[in-house]
Amino acid sequence: MMTIKNLKRILPLFLLLLIACKSSKSQQDVLVLSAPTGPVFNADSAFSYCQAQCDFGPRTMNSTAHDQCEEWIIKKFQSFNCQVVTQKTVLKGYDGTALNSTNIIASTQPDNTTRVMLCAHWDSRPWADNDPDEKNWKTPVLAANDGASGVAVMLELARLIQAADSLKVGVDFICFDAEDWGTPQWDTNTYNTTGDVWALGAAYWASNPHVADYRPRYGILLDMVGGQGSQFYQERFSKQYAQPILNKVWAAAKVVGFGSYFPDSSGEYITDDHTPINTQARIPTIDIIPFYPDCQQSGFGPTWHTINDDMEHIDKNTLQAVGQTLVQVLYSEGKTD
Repeated sequence: MMTIKNLKRILPLFLLLLIACKSSKSQQDVLVLSAPTGPVFNADSAFSYCQAQCDFGPRTMNSTAHDQCEEWIIKKFQSFNCQVVTQKTVLKGYDGTALNSTNIIASTQPDNTTRVMLCAHWDSRPWADNDPDEKNWKTPVLAANDGASGVAVMLELARLIQAADSLKVGVDFICFDAEDWGTPQWDTNTYNTTGDVWALGAAYWASNPHVADYRPRYGILLDMVGGQGSQFYQERFSKQYAQPILNKVWAAAKVVGFGSYFPDSSGEYITDDHTPINTQARIPTIDIIPFYPDCQQSGFGPTWHTINDDMEHIDKNTLQAVGQTLVQVLYSEGKTD
């Protein structure tokens, strides 16, 4: 997955429940309703979508499980009346490996010119290189949280949108591939923390969007959104590039009763799929990603890049918190109190 950059002191921030931000054209009219709106997010359903992906096994690049899961994701979005296109290319891994990559783009209301982008990566880490047991370092990661959870939340949102079609905006759900092929920590000869070995599918998409001159209002990246004990601090690149969107999402969490999952505190600078989206595509995009400030093993939590990133460590309450927050964000679009 990504790397942690420039650890800084966490600073408290206090947000308003109702935020109206005027910024660039892509961030204008950012509003959160002060009362809950939209359908109820079904965490059981999202959990089942997470389980279904894991049932294929680790979805590592160039594997049979990867190909099978790709087909399943496409069909699932199509079953929710999404228009699906794929973006296939061959990318080069840190070690020169040719990676057969597929970005999956599923769209609701494709003719609606007012759009919001949600995204997550769907590939699995080939190596459990942060596992406490060195014997596991070259074992593929099942990636229940670090991959499957973000896609699962998007699938449940797509299902809800189909059932409750009062949404005022079109939504593009983008499943990025080849995010987690970054240099393994055990490869001491070539290990580095630069962003160009991570988020390869997102970087390709940022330079080759699926629609010419694609300009959604904003983007929201979901990464590891189902883990036990998760809290989503305000990631610092998100603050730098898309502060109004960050404000909007954190305010929405408070409105729907999940503010404790979204503390008003700064996290770290994280190299992730939102990095090329912000810097190359110039779409203001935030990263909803957990931060465990007291976890010695990793700031991303104890299961990050270990063999324990499995369904036993997925928490439906975390899925509910993230999913219901996004419902509030989406169904606030185009409405006023």
